[in-house]
This record gives sequence, structure tokens and C-alpha cells, in this order.
Amino acid sequence: MALNGSSRDAQHLCVLVHGLWGNPQHLKVMAQMLREKYTEEYLHLLVAKRNSNSFTYDGIEVGGERVCEEVLEEVQKLEKAGQAIKRISFVGYSLGGLVARYCVGLLFSKGFFEKISAVNFTTFASPHLGVRTPLRGWHNHIWNVLGARTLSASGRQLFTIDKFRDTGKPLLEILADPESIFIKGLSQFQRRTLYANIVNDRSAVYYTTGISSTDPYTNPDKVNIKYLRGYEDVIIDPSAPVAPNDPDESESTFYGRFIKSSQTSIGRLPFFLAMILFIPFGVLAFLLNSGVQSFRSNRRIRLHERGLAGIQPGNYRVPLLITGMREAVEDVYENLNSAQSHEYLVAGTEDEAAHEEPSAARMDCLSASLEAQVDGLTPEKQFEVRQHDVPTLALAPYQFRMIQALDKLGWRKYPVYIHKVMHSHAAIIQRIERPSLDEGRIVLSHWLNEEFIL
Repeated sequence: MALNGSSRDAQHLCVLVHGLWGNPQHLKVMAQMLREKYTEEYLHLLVAKRNSNSFTYDGIEVGGERVCEEVLEEVQKLEKAGQAIKRISFVGYSLGGLVARYCVGLLFSKGFFEKISAVNFTTFASPHLGVRTPLRGWHNHIWNVLGARTLSASGRQLFTIDKFRDTGKPLLEILADPESIFIKGLSQFQRRTLYANIVNDRSAVYYTTGISSTDPYTNPDKVNIKYLRGYEDVIIDPSAPVAPNDPDESESTFYGRFIKSSQTSIGRLPFFLAMILFIPFGVLAFLLNSGVQSFRSNRRIRLHERGLAGIQPGNYRVPLLITGMREAVEDVYENLNSAQSHEYLVAGTEDEAAHEEPSAARMDCLSASLEAQVDGLTPEKQFEVRQHDVPTLALAPYQFRMIQALDKLGWRKYPVYIHKVMHSHAAIIQRIERPSLDEGRIVLSHWLNEEFIL
């Protein structure tokens, strides 16, 4: 992708990092729109490439070290050519957001940000809290444990069943430790922004990409969603995202609900039939491929650890904590992941499990009670009250700590509603140049026009 630029005037370097199973081509539309907005005299682009395709199986740590090496080499190369980089931004898509966070921590430990100002850190559909499904009981063990073992090191880290180095904790928890180099590195950025799909993200659901202990968008058809002006039907207004539906709307009647339900069911029939016919074969192929890729990944990791993969890992094995307490096949997976549903904690608790699953009748009762409370309030106050009423997801205790630590940094969070396709994870950045995914251009336009600081 020849969009990095050849001008020697640009002082701002923007690093783009793709996701799991990804490659630089997945960021082609993003890179093109960046280049259309800012010419090479103002912005130099680096699309990281050393983690392409199955190399993303090798884990966030190894991936972060590879990207860090790319960044340092690029800055050094430009410096030798007479181009001084004075500002830097990172953009991570999906797993790339976590790889970028690890890279930022390594750069911070090297004093990189003492010479180069950190400007923008942006993630699109990145699972900051991992991909563990907030379920209790045997569901948890089937998906959260078995699913973790299909993606080598990356799978163990995303499902947070790993023990990172000698910390005894999952890598993602260390990434969010307030005393870690990773949080200290993130804090250097002038702006931190994230975009999170509210529905149909089969890879990373809203709670993890939006860094949230609740999901107020489980039934988007039951609320009136408010959009940002100029980005209607895609970018939701974070200050007042939802309001109750008009009770006079036809779908509030039995007939209206019946018609809507029938249309939805009929529309999804081909998808359900395809799943019944092809999932058994797909699962088998996926598991076989996962076994092969995990074997190859483990071999690459061993070579990396021995310094035989082009990078000396000793250059990056720095103390992780500032205090010095401790040293230093895609569609099948996504469909299985999206088949999981959330469970919740008892109201008012975060570290103990619920004794009964919330029923539809109980949720309807809560909804009616909520509307009675918020009647007459401003849209902002209405949403604030509703947020308190949304059940807390049954996350692990360390995930609540991660949310608290990350939120303290301050993020500008934008919920995204992709309508055209059932695969919003690909659409949020228009990963492939297809008309059905072009809502991603609205997301990217908002980021470039409203959020990105040159």
C-alpha cells in the first residue's frame, strides 16, 4: 500500500494496525481517506505489516513488539533522510487496538514520548476487555474455555485465561493496570477515541469495544436512537443516545409487532438455513486449521523468544509496572461467538453472581417503571437515569477493574449502528470495498472531521 508519502515535510506520523487474521489491505479505505484529508506534506502514514494473516495468532505481546520495531525503524529511517517526526498517532482496528496499546507501553518505557508528542489514539471495534462472554455456569466453560484454545497465544490472551510472564495475571489486566507502562503510555495522548458497534459485531460485542459494564443497546428497536447531525443513522449521539419510542407508532400495537417480527424472521431464514447446513463442516475445517495455525504460531513464538525471528526480544522485555513490583478460520469463530448471549448481575452488585436470569416479563416491568421515572426530563438526564437502570453484565472482577482504570484516562466514545449488513465488524471501517459496507465511510468521515487532531 503506497500511501505512506514521500514528502520530507510531514512531522506527524500516523500508525495503522490491523486486526486478527488481518493484513494491511484491510485498512486500505482508512488509509485512502486519511490521505485524501491530509496530503503527504502534513501526514506520514505507516501501515504495520509484520503481523499479517496467521502471524496475528502469535499474541498481543509478540505483535506489539513487532509493531514497536516497525515504528522505531520508520522514525529512524525518516530521520536519516532529513525528516524529523515530532508528533505521532495510533489507530487500531479490532485486535490491532490491543497490539497498539502494548506497543505504546513499550515506546513509553524507552522515553519515546519525551521527544515525540503523542496526539491521537483511536480504536475501532477493539475488544479492550477481551472477548470473554459474560455468562455464568456451564455456558462460560464451553465457550470461554474451549474458544480460547483455537487461536494460539492470541486466543488465550483475548479470553483472559493466560498468565502473563511472572505476574500471575492475564495480559489484558496488566495492559489496564494503573501503574503499568501501558496505562502511563496511553495517558500521554492528547485524545483517546473509540468507536463501538452496538449490534451485529460477531467478533467483539459492545461492552468490550465500548469499555462498558452495561449494554443499553440489546433491543435497539425498542428505543428511539438519536444520531449526530450530519452522520445520521450511523454515529449515535453519545450525550443523548436514546429516547423512548413514540407510543402511537404502529409497531407498538400487537399487529405492528407481529408484522415486524414476521419480516425479521423471514429475512433471516436463509441465514439460519445456511448455518444448519454449513456450520458442522465449517466447525471441523476451522478446528483443523486452528490446530495447524496454533502449531505454526507456537514455533514462531519460540523462534521470536530466541531472537531468531528478526527481533531481539530482550530490547523490549522491560519492567511492566512503574513501581517495580513485578518484572518483566474467521467466520465460524465469529458466528459461534455471536451466538452467545449476555447474563447480568443482581442490581447493585459487581462481584457476585445473579441467582436468576432476567426474564422478559421482568425486563418489561423495569422498562415501564423507568419510563415513569424519566418522564419530563431532558434527553441527557433521561439517558443518565436509564443507564443506571440497565443491568450490569456478569463480567469478571478484573474486567470491572479494567473498566475503571481505562475510563480514568478519559475516552471519547462513539456508539455505531451499522444497518446494511449483519457483519458490522467488517463494515465499521469498510474493511473490504463493497457497497454493502460503505456505512464505514461515514464512521471514518466522522473520525477525520471531528476527532483526528493533526
